[in-house]
Amino acid sequence: MDQQKKFETLAIHSGYDSLKHQGSLVPPLFQTSTFTFPTAEEGERRFAGESEGYIYTRLGNPTVKVLEEKMAVLEQGEAALAFGSGMAAVSATLFYLTKTGDHILCSEGIYGCTFGLLQLMEEKHNIEHNLISFTDEETVRRHIKDNTTCIYIESPINPTMKLVDLEMVVKVAKEKNIPVVVDNTFCSPYLQQPVALGCDYVIHSATKYIGGHGDVIAGIVVGKKEPLQEMAMTTLKDIGGVMSPFDAWLLVRGLKTLSVRVDRHVENAQKLYPLLKAHPKVKKVFYPGDEDFEQYELAKRQMKKPGGMISFEIEGTKEEAQAFLNRCRLIKIAVSLGDAETLIQHPATMTHAVVPPEERAKMGISDTLLRLSVGLESWEDIWEDLKSALDK
Repeated sequence: MDQQKKFETLAIHSGYDSLKHQGSLVPPLFQTSTFTFPTAEEGERRFAGESEGYIYTRLGNPTVKVLEEKMAVLEQGEAALAFGSGMAAVSATLFYLTKTGDHILCSEGIYGCTFGLLQLMEEKHNIEHNLISFTDEETVRRHIKDNTTCIYIESPINPTMKLVDLEMVVKVAKEKNIPVVVDNTFCSPYLQQPVALGCDYVIHSATKYIGGHGDVIAGIVVGKKEPLQEMAMTTLKDIGGVMSPFDAWLLVRGLKTLSVRVDRHVENAQKLYPLLKAHPKVKKVFYPGDEDFEQYELAKRQMKKPGGMISFEIEGTKEEAQAFLNRCRLIKIAVSLGDAETLIQHPATMTHAVVPPEERAKMGISDTLLRLSVGLESWEDIWEDLKSALDK
């Protein structure tokens, strides 16, 4: 496949040649745990890495490989690895890049389970971390330590929607030869490509926009070929957070409609955020496509479109925020995102409940902050549900 083709074309056609699979238009599902060898000598060669071919699905699978090759192309990386969950991808990457005594520099605001993993790594393996606001080059330089071996970023940050200037961080990181890891889940490769901006690793919870239908748990890491080969034969193989062939097959299917779906998510979000801003019960709206958003210009420069995620604070208390959620009818209370259905959740007591209150406050997560994953329904129907719940 010509790598100069447009994103939408590559999402459908890259990584797979139907003529090599009896003309099957859809990539076959290799639902097998193990593969046979024609001879004992061939088995020896494959285990020694001297011969290409599959051994065992934990070590590689043809259906999973199609997904990995597509994701590498779409994120403009050299290679990709598929994992059984987004957190398997996060943990494998961080374990690969660190050892006891190292330090990780993180964006101030990260997914609650990533926060929990960092705490675990510090308690059990003496791997330090700091959460900072990546406001400018000097702030980043000031917080880099002699033992910093990784910079880990979310952009947009979950759930506050704050952005990190990736090119600015890359500039500083290259001075110190520190790899930059970006969780790109909120954008998908359709809206943002951190590798093209100089970042070293890109992580996705493929459960979200890449799958798009709420029926698969999966993770992806994209980066350079050599380190990902090492990661595959160490943290992926030995810890074992691998993706099943069926899940890979579902994700390959999901990628075919990624651009169409995300365009609709964004279109709906752009209709909804000004209505939320104007409602008297809404205290503040956080959306990168809002001209009043503090980092609006950075969003225009760094992202193709502002995304389908909106966070907003309501006037009142935690209990009133929960009562608002309970009044929603069309919109479902759930902690995922990127699905066809519009989902809403309360970060302080759900996705970020593991984060201590004082840390949540630093991140900007108040007890009245809500996160809305705008779905594919009619925007008028979504707004009718939101407005009805707010008015009451």
